[in-house]
Amino acid sequence: MDVKQIRELTKKYTAEQIEGCITQQIDTGQNICLADKKSKTIVNELSKADVVRELLDKGMSLADSLRELARRMRFVLQGFQEKDE
Repeated sequence: MDVKQIRELTKKYTAEQIEGCITQQIDTGQNICLADKKSKTIVNELSKADVVRELLDKGMSLADSLRELARRMRFVLQGFQEKDE
């Protein structure tokens, strides 16, 4: 997770704009928010930034928003690991 990049995206774009960039990337392979990586990586980073931006909009601090994102990611990964066993 590139925390610096997520921080920059959340400062520059609203949640709606980030969601629009995700849609653009999926539909056209390009977007205005983030362009210097592979499509899969771009969608992943924008999705993380979207979660953080939404938490910021609800009044959560940046540090707490990043912690919550990390918690959610661990939860999802644990679910996949249990299915593999």
